[in-house]
Amino acid sequence: MTISVREAMPSDATTILRFIRELADYEKAIHEVEATEETVGASIFGDGSVTQALICERDGRAIGMAVYFFSYSTWQAKNGLYLEDLYVTPEARGLGAGKALLRRLAQIALEKGCGRFEWSVLDWNEPSIRVYEAIGAEPQKEWVRYRLAGEKLEAFARADS
Repeated sequence: MTISVREAMPSDATTILRFIRELADYEKAIHEVEATEETVGASIFGDGSVTQALICERDGRAIGMAVYFFSYSTWQAKNGLYLEDLYVTPEARGLGAGKALLRRLAQIALEKGCGRFEWSVLDWNEPSIRVYEAIGAEPQKEWVRYRLAGEKLEAFARADS
């Protein structure tokens, strides 16, 4: 069994979309997925994209992915690497694929001079939390994440005051 991690290519858009949908289903949010093969391809591989992806393979077959982008810390005056999504297929969990993806992302963060590597996890996702804590990651409990999306985003952006 050989696990390897490589940069995603435009031909991986179908696989990435399948993984996005499987992850959303696992997170009980499949109804929220608007992504299509075309939008995945354009947003990750298109001109001006700020998003990148990795594919994890076992013996040449895709078993996982990581989608990430670079953020910025004003306090550090450095970029950071933000992991948007990490997914490993159920049959490949426990084989080291998730750790391999996380390790490669940590390497990329160091190669790019990033001051931090961050991500979010659902509070009920105990298997992932155990992996993250096992590699030395620490929860940032003092920060609360906020979001504007959909109609609320549109309404706020269009408001006069």
